[in-house]
Amino acid sequence: MIMRKPLFSGSIVALITPMKNGEINFDEIQKLVEFHISAGTHAIVSVGTTGESTTLSIDENVKVIRKTVEFAAGCIPIIAGTGSNATSEAIVMTKLLSDSGVAGCLSVVPYYNKPTQEGMYQHYKAIAECTDLPQILYNVPSRTGSDLKPETVGRLADIPNIVAIKEATGDLSRLPLIKQYAGEDFIFLSGDDSTGLESMKLGGQGVISVTNNLAAVDMAKMCELALAGQFEEAEKINQRLMGLHTNLFVEGNPMPVKWAAYKMGLISEPSLRLPLTVLSEQYQPLITAQLEKAGLL
Repeated sequence: MIMRKPLFSGSIVALITPMKNGEINFDEIQKLVEFHISAGTHAIVSVGTTGESTTLSIDENVKVIRKTVEFAAGCIPIIAGTGSNATSEAIVMTKLLSDSGVAGCLSVVPYYNKPTQEGMYQHYKAIAECTDLPQILYNVPSRTGSDLKPETVGRLADIPNIVAIKEATGDLSRLPLIKQYAGEDFIFLSGDDSTGLESMKLGGQGVISVTNNLAAVDMAKMCELALAGQFEEAEKINQRLMGLHTNLFVEGNPMPVKWAAYKMGLISEPSLRLPLTVLSEQYQPLITAQLEKAGLL
């Protein structure tokens, strides 16, 4: 098969990591990869936040990413989640994947330890200098406790293999600022499903999406329409999915999306690693209703 899209644009799925009794289910990872290839998804992020990277060991992270690349067989780009709040650990992860065939790395802002802007700059600079792989910055202050400012993104954009940002604040005013500081060629990917289409209207190149785990065909179509400037048609799809965009975060990601994938029959059980637990019973009817509204049940 032929790769259908340029790297780092369009509908990129933040892939869940299927588990059975808390252990990684590689057979179901293969099925999900095949599902996304058939659906027209433009790239896969393997073991990002939605893939439960923080509760997988380094060895497990690397194995899942390598197996995902193997299952993709060149049909779809695989982006590796390689972030850590320890720079040394992020470098180890990145180096372990240097020969894996991944298209690039997604590296989250260091979480919990709250570095300064200079600390974040030096963190990403050190990672980028250890590899030739393209690097995507990932800013999600609601999870990390730190906010990578547009000015710092601009400094980082001067490093040749730092080529993109996943901006998950949902703040659309960030996009023109990042383009101003980092340049028009710097790739802006929304990490917020509910404002993803709006960011593309403003010149963003795509969405790294949780909803895409469920509505892969629709998300691919929506992004293709948006990239072609057909925003009215894209908006019709987006509105039908908006209930998922917003309600897949009623509890900590990926608890709702894993339960929804289980409800759709995409995975055999909604198993997660502690401290995450199965979606609370009180929210299950809500997610079922949103799947029905989106035409997925």
